[in-house]
Amino acid sequence: MNRFRSSAFVLAALTAFPILAAPIDQAESIQKKTNQASVRSQKVIDKSASAAIELKASIERLREEVNNLEVYRHHLKTLIDSQNQEMTSLVQQISDIKETRQGIVPLMYHMIDGLKQIIAQDKPIKLAQRRERVEKLTALMGRADVSEAEKYRRILEAYQIEMDYGNKIATYQDDITTSDDVTREVDILYIGRLSLLARSLNHQAFWMWDMQSHQWINGDTAQLTRINQAFDLANQHIAPTLLDVPVSLAVTEAK
Repeated sequence: MNRFRSSAFVLAALTAFPILAAPIDQAESIQKKTNQASVRSQKVIDKSASAAIELKASIERLREEVNNLEVYRHHLKTLIDSQNQEMTSLVQQISDIKETRQGIVPLMYHMIDGLKQIIAQDKPIKLAQRRERVEKLTALMGRADVSEAEKYRRILEAYQIEMDYGNKIATYQDDITTSDDVTREVDILYIGRLSLLARSLNHQAFWMWDMQSHQWINGDTAQLTRINQAFDLANQHIAPTLLDVPVSLAVTEAK
């Protein structure tokens, strides 16, 4: 009887085992699927988090670019405003230049005429050079390839040279025609515009310019020593000293 019960229990246990094993397998399968789903979900979460971080970084970069563009736009606006101001200034300057040019061109012609009058009324110091300079200035005025500023500069330069004749003591060689209608090659000395003297190349005779007759007249040979001294001083052959020479002044200049 006991043997029968034991056999029956074993048989019952063996019969029930498949029934219990099925739910366990099912649970393990569900757990496995759950784990797999969790892994997939975690991957999705990780991927989403990475995408979010990258998106945030992209947004920050875009914000920085927008800020840079704002700064650059402000810079361009400043440049454009400055260029507009410069353009306005240039337009005004061009207008002023046109007005100035209309006034300065006649002035330059008057200045050249003034040079001609100065030379005509002055002592004949380097007369040929001075006349040639005025002729060149007159020709220069008709040249389109020379700016008005350069023309004006050259005229002022000519006036400066004329002024320098009145402040210098110097000598040069030239031909003169004396009062007896004889042309001679001589050394010429000018002491500013006070005295204009000519001396023969052999130092034996001299002439002085007479402002009344506008001629070279014979000088007194008794003054030759003082005349030679004046030439030596002008040529820096002797130390500076007081000079006693005839002056070449008109009556109105001497007063």
